[in-house]
Amino acid sequence: MTTHNRPERVGQQLQQLLGEIFARGMRDPRIGFVTITGVKMSPDLREARVYWTVHGDAEVYKHTAKGLDSARGFLRHEIGSALKLRVVPDVQFTYD
Repeated sequence: MTTHNRPERVGQQLQQLLGEIFARGMRDPRIGFVTITGVKMSPDLREARVYWTVHGDAEVYKHTAKGLDSARGFLRHEIGSALKLRVVPDVQFTYD
């Protein structure tokens, strides 16, 4: 059985890109200080599960989760322009 490293490499690139985007700051005030802890790509690179955490209490978590969900389209556009993949992956955010 062969092991495929490309999903892992693309996941690392995606994690670095999202970290840079969140470090620059987002316009949505609900998104606070988000840390991307990992990215798991599907073998066909069509789906990306992004694991994140935020500093603060449960209220901050709720607001950040809603903000991330509403920013999925913008982030997908940024990913598509930066990574030059054939198919831009669908991003799902999971609290870590």
